Amino acid sequence: MTTLFTSYRLGGLTLPNRVVMAPMTRVRAAAGGLATPSMAAYYAQRATAGLIVSEGVQPSVIGQSNPGTPGLHTDEQVAAWRPVTAAVHANGGRIFAQIMHGGRVSHPDTTGMRPVGPSAVPAVGEVFTPNGPQPAPTPRALGTAEVPEHARSYAQAARRAVDAGFDGVELHGANGYLISQFLSSNANLRTDRYGGPVANRIRFAVEAVSATVDAVGGARTGIRLSPGGTFWGVEDTDVRELYTALLTELARLEPAYVHLEATADEETLVALRRAWPGTLVMNPVLPMGPKQTGREDADHWLGLGADLISFGRAFIANPDLVERLRGGLPIAPVDEATYYQGGDAGYLTYSTHQYEA
Repeated sequence: MTTLFTSYRLGGLTLPNRVVMAPMTRVRAAAGGLATPSMAAYYAQRATAGLIVSEGVQPSVIGQSNPGTPGLHTDEQVAAWRPVTAAVHANGGRIFAQIMHGGRVSHPDTTGMRPVGPSAVPAVGEVFTPNGPQPAPTPRALGTAEVPEHARSYAQAARRAVDAGFDGVELHGANGYLISQFLSSNANLRTDRYGGPVANRIRFAVEAVSATVDAVGGARTGIRLSPGGTFWGVEDTDVRELYTALLTELARLEPAYVHLEATADEETLVALRRAWPGTLVMNPVLPMGPKQTGREDADHWLGLGADLISFGRAFIANPDLVERLRGGLPIAPVDEATYYQGGDAGYLTYSTHQYEA
């Protein structure tokens, strides 16, 4: 019988359990997008996860969304990540880097550059900047000849990730960032080969995954998707058709996994599970929604055909989450005020479960 604690073969890795630490932005990087010793400790503390997916890592300066996030586009950044991956491996873990191009969800105060996107349509809401939250600016629409360069940026960052010791990468195709913007029916108003009908809107995602598979291999490549999600104002008017077509094309590339968020109704998500022949990582609850993923949610989705289950917020306050889930132990609450404040408080200060004598 398959349980959350059954081992799983993922590409070239043997995962000791099916618990995945979901990617979560923590904005603790040093100047220059460098990983830090605190980041090494943070991820190493959580190395009992079957797989860790890192916070979003920008593949280029223009791809940076938030201040204080790490990168994988310079030699210095690669060197800074090596102690992080080494610490995870020393503790027996496995870690993928999430490659995240923010697209229009960025600001000149953060990058010194005007954000780019599929069309000159601003994101909905305020974006984080070094000077506090500011209205999302109108991005510059990418020219047709420029688009492949941004698709290739994921592959270039993936090469650097492997050089830095990561076991693989996950392309951030969810939550209103660049890949999601190209998939969207309201953020992407293009009339060229990257816009309009479904076959065109999925093209950027397929090209990004294809370039990454060519660069580091399918066994080291995953992608995260949020079907029907409305983060940063994106909309999909044809969710099932769009994502079924995307999964069909991705299947030809044989990536290690697809990571779905519960941003659509269960019927749609189950249909997408059936459309996807490979490994499925499922995030069973709405990211940043009112509920955190628990053991019941995990078991429910394992029963519906998911192979691996990702947990987000529960991993922040519970570095020993796998052990707590296995033993039915209480899940400690998280202090939301420390999500993005920087420093080690609310980052390295959560403890493992303390047994009473």
